[in-house]
Amino acid sequence: MGFASIFKNNSAQDGQQIYNALSLSMAVIEFAMDGKILTANDNFLKTMGYKLEEVVGKNHSLFVPKEISSSDDYRRFWDQLRAGKFSAGAVPRVKKNGEMIWLEATYNPIMGADGKPTKVVKFATDITERRVERALLQSVFSAIEKSQAVIEFDLKGKILKANNNFLDVMGYSENEIVGKHHSMFVEKGQRDTEEYRSFWQKLNAGEFQAGQFKRLGKGGREVWIEASYNPVLDPVGKPFKVIKFAIDITEQTNLLLNLKAMIDKNFSEIDSNISALDRSANQSVSASEETLRAVQTVAASAEEMAASIAEISRSMTQSRTETERAFDQTVSANSSTQRMTEVVESMGSIVEVIQNIAGQINLLALNATIESARAGDAGKGFAVVANEVKNLANQAARATEQISAEISGIQSISSEVVEALGTIRHSVETVRDSVTNISSAVEEQSAVTEGVSENMRMMASAVDGLSQNLDSIKSTTGMVADSVSRTREAAEVLAR
Repeated sequence: MGFASIFKNNSAQDGQQIYNALSLSMAVIEFAMDGKILTANDNFLKTMGYKLEEVVGKNHSLFVPKEISSSDDYRRFWDQLRAGKFSAGAVPRVKKNGEMIWLEATYNPIMGADGKPTKVVKFATDITERRVERALLQSVFSAIEKSQAVIEFDLKGKILKANNNFLDVMGYSENEIVGKHHSMFVEKGQRDTEEYRSFWQKLNAGEFQAGQFKRLGKGGREVWIEASYNPVLDPVGKPFKVIKFAIDITEQTNLLLNLKAMIDKNFSEIDSNISALDRSANQSVSASEETLRAVQTVAASAEEMAASIAEISRSMTQSRTETERAFDQTVSANSSTQRMTEVVESMGSIVEVIQNIAGQINLLALNATIESARAGDAGKGFAVVANEVKNLANQAARATEQISAEISGIQSISSEVVEALGTIRHSVETVRDSVTNISSAVEEQSAVTEGVSENMRMMASAVDGLSQNLDSIKSTTGMVADSVSRTREAAEVLAR
């Protein structure tokens, strides 16, 4: 209903009050029936950037873009106003500085007493910001609709409409789906689940839903989409429909599913190999620990053997010294025996001289006896002496024979001693050479044993390091297995 009707149905006073009230909050301008400006309030002048004297007497086209003011639609617009027809809507207008604005306006013909229009009153509100926002939203929506599959549902899930992208993805025509329920795209086993009911309950509560969804196209074809379900709110914030924006990710999802299958297969083999490696590592650790214990035992034994050989070496060195001393004593004894033999031989010569003297004494005693016999009584005393001399000579001869026998025995014993000392000397020489060789060998063996002991210590250290490395390998295989498990989980997430 136009303002002309308002003024007709109310008193002039009420109409003026209504006019004044509207003028306080809205931009108001009055035109003559030919479009000339009669007056405008401050709200209108501020909105358009003019002063009153700059617009009065000018035509309404002052505010209209040229492409509109020269059109047939613009002429029909004024023809309708002159015919007393009310006009309303959002219209583009031009400010003084040339800036374009949008006004939500009503053009109200004011009727005279004869029922003919006498002027037009325009009430307007600047909706430029709202219009720009709306245009922006519309542009965004149009861009989304061009690039994505879009479908609209009421709050019960009934399909209202769908764009061509959605129809192409799902393989339907629009008349095949409009009026049907969203569940036509869902697998049968999912339609009656609590999860599906909760999905629509949340949308009815105004909760946004988004994610990757498996849907069924025409003929049961499997389709994967990346979608968002967006509740659309009315001016009081109450949902009244749902718009779904979706992207077809079937190809990518199938690739990911194939990748997951391949990863599962490969990772199963990796798991098997890692398990085998882990078992081998465990066995190697056990073997290295046993080897370490054995090497440590051998090393300890080698050290004890080295100590024993060192003691033997010291004993052999001492034996060699004593053998050398015995050899020297044997040589000295042999020399003394040789000298004793020479002395005994000399004593034999002396015995022979004594024997010769005793023989001569016997001869002299015999001669003295003969002479004493010749002398008779005068020679008796001489005969006694001669007899005693003979006895002494015989005693000397017997003693000399006994000495000679003893000297022969000594010579025989000396020969045996010399022969025995020679044998002992040869044996001592042999023992000395053997002890010397053994001592040298023991010294070499001691050095070798020290080297063995040192090598065993180094081997023990190396085996200990090997054991630690195997422990590290074992730990690493555990980390690899854990990483493989996490990668498999990641692959499962990618394939959802």
